[in-house]
Amino acid sequence: MQKIGFDNDKYLKMQSEHIKERIKSFGGKLYLEFGGKLFDDFHASRVLPGFAPDSKIRMLTQLKDDAEIVIAINADDIAKNKVRGDLGITYDADVLRLIDAFRGYGLYVGSVVLTRYASQPSADAFIKKLESLGLKVYRHYSIPGYPANIPLIVSDDGYGKNEYIETEKSLIVVTAPGPGSGKMATCLSQLYHDNKRGIKAGYAKFETFPVWNLPLKHPVNLAYEAATADLNDVNMIDPFQLEAYGQMTVNYNRDVEVFPVLNAMFETILGESPYKSPTDMGVNMVGNCIIDDDVVSEAAKQEIIRRYYNTLCQQRQGNCGEDQALKIDLLMKQAGITIEDRPVVKAAVEKAEATGEPAAAIELPDGTVVTGKTSSLLGASSAMLLNALKTLGGIDDRIELISPSIIEPIQDLKVNHLGNHNPRLHTDEVLIALSICAVTDPLAETAMQQIEKLKGCEVHSSVILAQVDTNTFRKLGVNLTCEPVYQSKKLYHK
Repeated sequence: MQKIGFDNDKYLKMQSEHIKERIKSFGGKLYLEFGGKLFDDFHASRVLPGFAPDSKIRMLTQLKDDAEIVIAINADDIAKNKVRGDLGITYDADVLRLIDAFRGYGLYVGSVVLTRYASQPSADAFIKKLESLGLKVYRHYSIPGYPANIPLIVSDDGYGKNEYIETEKSLIVVTAPGPGSGKMATCLSQLYHDNKRGIKAGYAKFETFPVWNLPLKHPVNLAYEAATADLNDVNMIDPFQLEAYGQMTVNYNRDVEVFPVLNAMFETILGESPYKSPTDMGVNMVGNCIIDDDVVSEAAKQEIIRRYYNTLCQQRQGNCGEDQALKIDLLMKQAGITIEDRPVVKAAVEKAEATGEPAAAIELPDGTVVTGKTSSLLGASSAMLLNALKTLGGIDDRIELISPSIIEPIQDLKVNHLGNHNPRLHTDEVLIALSICAVTDPLAETAMQQIEKLKGCEVHSSVILAQVDTNTFRKLGVNLTCEPVYQSKKLYHK
């Protein structure tokens, strides 16, 4: 059973109270930047065992009568088909998913804003798609010298060129599919336009990571740097907080860089700024709800190793440069960890070396490591999955849960009718076959009952898996890593 290091109920209570207090401190309208993921915050749940992935949205629903959602997406991310690593979907597709999810919670989605818009063809196509669905869409542009050239930014030639987002409610929640989408710039632009229209408005920020009241090099904060290695974010001591209060707090470079802009904006609107630092403007209570630092530290260290392997695989696939892997390698050194601190890595690699074929390993909730090897009937991941279910269900390893007489017709269908070259069953096919067997076989039914126990387990493959297997493990809630090599030397890999 997974150890808990975070009190989620305490977090919901404390976080709600602080956001409500901040809303009351501003009259009229508040732009609330929601950093990180409102839905499915699996990064937070992995590094803070006990954190519920939907905590933030549960809190927001308490304010839904006064809240309006604005979703920001970087037009460059649309152009390069940027993908959410945890869900495997592009950012533009995730915008649609988010809209549906918000509406499912009874929240009002007012509009979508494309930041850093420069008439990219893919961005224009996305705008047409959104408008055809009845959504309001706005365009915000890049500003030369951002964020240093404050006189230009806070002018009609800076934020003034952006389209003004028409809103209806008092609490405007600005969120996005992922980091680097321009949420803060969207809020600041709106403050500028509201000021010109004589509308009193304020700004606050809700960002889960980095955790301001944990040490700079705490594993949880290092894991955040690993998660944003593609953005080249760097955690740092907030110099403004240190100067104003003599307090050492942690923030990250983009917020520190943009703080003078925010200060100038508030001075223009209110005559003086209510905030003296980036930390000041935040409301993050995560650090106050950690109940076992050892548990969250170990969880964060494991996340850094997973990020390292995922980056190596992206590099092998040509989706990122060497610098990202080098950065995470440095973070691993700072955290005092190596790949050997992930037990399933050694088990999978040794099994592959012993068999001369791809292999996989899984660490079960009690710490037991189970492996799987490649055979004529099953891929290594599929074999490992069955072996894991046997172990969890107390089933003798020698028992065949799925008879070859059932597997072979599936292989015939795949190869001779569906055009597949690989006859071996993938993980999803194995689970379907097992579910059919469970109708008449009590042992197969017992194995099926163990599937829920796989959630949160660690898996490593000696080769990069096919997308279908990656998706299956994601749906099972398994934390997967792979060696950055392909099973074959082909140039094209599905």
